[in-house]
Amino acid sequence: MTGFATLLLLSAVQLATAHFGLEYPEWRDNTLSAGANSNYSQWEWPCAGVPPNTGNRTDWPLTGGSVKLDLHHKWTYIFINLGIGANVSNFNVSLTNPFWNSTGNGTLCVPKLTLPSNLPIDDGTLASIQVVTIGETGNALYNCADITFRSSANALSGDDCKTSDGITYQNVTAAAQEQKSAASSSPAANTAVLSAVGLVTLLFVFGMSA
Repeated sequence: MTGFATLLLLSAVQLATAHFGLEYPEWRDNTLSAGANSNYSQWEWPCAGVPPNTGNRTDWPLTGGSVKLDLHHKWTYIFINLGIGANVSNFNVSLTNPFWNSTGNGTLCVPKLTLPSNLPIDDGTLASIQVVTIGETGNALYNCADITFRSSANALSGDDCKTSDGITYQNVTAAAQEQKSAASSSPAANTAVLSAVGLVTLLFVFGMSA
């Protein structure tokens, strides 16, 4: 294999592993599969090019439900946003306050996300969840899932919500960013990454979805 061919192969592998899967709530469509719509791209804001109401809607508890991700980075910033309505383009409600920092690749399942108080929702309200991830490259990747809030819906539990060994996550606030930057030089708390990626990403993610 020539050096150029090897470089192309490595680039293709890197692009494939850079993406992520949204397992629950069920994503609008599979944006990872080679058989997926050729117009889909996880680089595309706000939902990887997948229009609303493409797939199934997941019943999601009124008090907050589960999120299950398939992560492909050794560390990842995760933003989860909510938009209310049948045809959402404005994901202006943060469910990660403002974002998480996860380490390890594999399955991350969070049994229950806490909803902000006084959301205008009741049984039958339509909404969509947007998941945004940022990896080592600093580029944002997007996936979305359409949901229906239901008083009868339950969060995932037990075997349905298992996180892979070695995967952890924590909430990152502005104050925590400063503390971690001063306390550690690891990739998950690197000062340059937190300042350059964290700040710019916050402006990009929330600015573009506002």
